[in-house]
Parts: sequence; structure tokens; C-alpha cells
Amino acid sequence: MNLRKYAKVFDIGLQNTFVYRWNFLLRALFNLVPLAGTVLIWRAIFRERGSDVAGYDYESMVWYFLLTVLVNNLIAPTEDEWQIASDIRDGQINSFLTKPLNYLGYRLSLYGSYRILYTVVTLAPLALVLWHFRSFVTLPASPETWALTIVSTAMAAMIQFFLAYSLAMLAFWILEISTIVFILYSFEYFLSGQTFPLDIMQGWLQGALRVLPFSYELFFPISIFLGRSRGADLWSGLAIQAAWLAVMWLAAHTMFRRGVRHYQAVGG
Repeated sequence: MNLRKYAKVFDIGLQNTFVYRWNFLLRALFNLVPLAGTVLIWRAIFRERGSDVAGYDYESMVWYFLLTVLVNNLIAPTEDEWQIASDIRDGQINSFLTKPLNYLGYRLSLYGSYRILYTVVTLAPLALVLWHFRSFVTLPASPETWALTIVSTAMAAMIQFFLAYSLAMLAFWILEISTIVFILYSFEYFLSGQTFPLDIMQGWLQGALRVLPFSYELFFPISIFLGRSRGADLWSGLAIQAAWLAVMWLAAHTMFRRGVRHYQAVGG
């Protein structure tokens, strides 16, 4: 595979995305509004309870949600599924079927460029928030924890991308995918750890979530960073996350191949 082609796509993606830098900045600013509401809600909860919640005190809970914002900025796809579905519906996919360019590799290159620029643009407002809550910040002392967090975060990014890509492939068969996307993303938002840390749930629910992909899209890398996933739970979690990454990659690859066959048959 000629990596120069995808490096060029990456560069083009950076240039195109940079045009919308102010849009990204405004989106980042407004993404902090739910964070403010979350902080206020948990402050009220801890004032009422007067104790910790499943091992979290108020400071560690706020630190958890700050990390969710940071990690989500790093890895969450930005309208990738809608752009891919649009390529299919509008026939733009035709140009990729006749060129020596892998469409999955093309979209992955664009995803990387989007995430880098979005992260850079949103660093300033996020840094101000982190500075405001600097007394709540606790960084891991172990280099191994940092390394495993990076590995897990990278796998979480790929799981999210391949999931978005697979959802977009449904556009080969159905005209409008928005309902399916919103339903699945509703489950993802609730079960990935964005609304609350998953380890405050009852034990049997945590066990059920360990076999689903959602917790590995956000919660798991954060739990590694916070030192809440250790020992056997840590290594089994990484194995399950890697298995889900393989499943999502296979789903993305298979759906594209079958979708193209269906697309060509209908077009023929």
C-alpha cells in the first residue's frame, strides 16, 4: 500500500478542516456547558450525601468528567458517518471504486486530520477549565499507566471510528440512516461513561457492560488513567477491547465490500 497517497489525503483534510476552525472553537466552547451542569449536579449530590460515591469523592468525580471531555475531543468522530453516507447517496463513492485508493484508508486519514485539528483548536478553552480545577487534577506516577492509557485510548478511537463507518455503510441499503444512528448513539452516550462513571453501577451491571463495546469507547481508558482498573481486570479489559476493535474493523470491511456489490448490482 502506497502510504504517500494517504499522507496527501491527511494533508488535504487538514487544509479543508482548517477553514472551519472557528466552527470547531465555538463547538468546543459550547461543549463545556454540559460539563458545567454536570459539575453543579455532582456538587449538590456530594453535599447531600456527605460521603463518597463508589470510591469517588467530589474532586475525583470532577476530574473524571474533565477527562471525559478531553478524551472525547481526542477520539470522537466528527460527523464522519454523515459525510460517508452522503458520499454513498450522492454517488461520490463512484470515484473511489475506479481509483487505486482504499476508501476505508481514505476516511481513516481524514478522521486523523479532523481529530488533530479539532484537538489543537479546543486546547485553549479546555486548558482554562483544567487550570480552574487544577487542585482536582491527579496524574498517575507510573510510566506503565501512561503507556497503557495511550494504547487503550488509541483502540477506543479506532472502535469509535469503525463503528461510525459501519453505521454509514447502511446507506448502501437504506436512504436515511439518521434514526438508526441516533438510537445507537443514545445507547453509546449512556453506556460509554459520558453521563456517569460506569463503576458506580451495581456489580452485575458492570459485568454485563464489560462484554459490550460501549465502555471501551471512553470509560475504560479513563479508568486506567485514574488507576481504577488494575491487575487482572486491567489486562482482561485490554484483551476485550482489542477483540472489539478486531470485530469493528471486520464489520467495517465486510459491510463496505457487500455494500459495493449491492450498489453495483442496483446501478447495473
